[in-house]
Amino acid sequence: MTKRRSRGDGGLSWDQTRQRWVAAITIGYTPAGKRIMRRRSARTKTEARNLLDNLRREHADGLLTEAVNFTVTDAVDDWLAYGLVGRADSTKENRRTMVETHIKPFLGARKLQELTAEEVDKWLADRANVLSTSTLQRVRSLLSQVISRAQARDKVKRNVVLLCACPTGLGGRPSKALTMAQAESLLGAAMRFRTPAIRAYVVVSLLTGARTEEMRALTWANVDLTGTPEGDPPVLPSIRVWRSVRATGDMKTRLSRRTLAMPKRCVDVLTAQCTAQAKARERAGTQWEDKDLVFSTRTGGELAAGNVRRAFRLIAKEAGLEPGEWTPRELRHSFVSLLSDSGVPIEQISRLVGHKGTAVTEMIYRHQITPVMVEGATAMDGLFPTEREA
Repeated sequence: MTKRRSRGDGGLSWDQTRQRWVAAITIGYTPAGKRIMRRRSARTKTEARNLLDNLRREHADGLLTEAVNFTVTDAVDDWLAYGLVGRADSTKENRRTMVETHIKPFLGARKLQELTAEEVDKWLADRANVLSTSTLQRVRSLLSQVISRAQARDKVKRNVVLLCACPTGLGGRPSKALTMAQAESLLGAAMRFRTPAIRAYVVVSLLTGARTEEMRALTWANVDLTGTPEGDPPVLPSIRVWRSVRATGDMKTRLSRRTLAMPKRCVDVLTAQCTAQAKARERAGTQWEDKDLVFSTRTGGELAAGNVRRAFRLIAKEAGLEPGEWTPRELRHSFVSLLSDSGVPIEQISRLVGHKGTAVTEMIYRHQITPVMVEGATAMDGLFPTEREA
């Protein structure tokens, strides 16, 4: 008499309708107590028995904890729906665009359990022909996040993306910095611009080095236009860079939260913006959005990043620059470059831009920082003077 299999070992049955042998195994139960079954079919009983053995081995290895037909697209959709909770709408849309453009069309139809490291390597190599290195790294990171979420929910055993190095992509557009002459020309063009908010935005961005997301979130409550000149020591007019446009208002890093003294040009242009905004508030009446924003729309709302970029291109063109080659974020690069050229130590620049240390500043703004390590040359001049100095 044939020995009965233990419960959970699965079994074989004949499907009269399909005229095939079916191997089935129970891999678990739903929260409601319903069996979760995995099945394979074959034309002969021997083939079905072999399939049953494979099912049992895969179940023991943890490969059958979820549907075998779960694809990369399924994993991406699940991540988009539930893995970005708490992120800003703009961030969600950016991630959706990236995965819809660079992941789904190339890997989406592949069953997640069958996705191999070799396939991911080939996909990365293909995307390296059309994406910059930094964008390629972000896309690879997104796929890794998608699979990590699926792995945590027992839909796949391992994250094969972690086995794949990111290749070098296309060279991205290098950031630039304004020269002193270009900066003066840009400031002049900004002061002639028709919109007071954009006028002030450009001047303050260039002369304080604040990030674009910090500038758009700046409120009047964090602006001191007078300071305390009679204090001991005197306190200069300043802005408290304590918020950003992120969904939670958090800064990029802990040290990004800082208070920056303002040069007189910033004080003048912000004073003019305060007056212009009061008039705009009167014109808007009940349509005014009372968000206390320094740089706002005509009804007090937040400035959109796209609108800022378009206005900045008009100012750049007026200043004699090629508008397509400059973006608002390069005002911060220019701030670093101009300070470095004027001899400000890297330690002070690092604090002003809100970096954790000088290593971060040197890495990000390496093209804008003037080399200041002159001690070696000075020492060698003393040891080996020229014939004229000897």
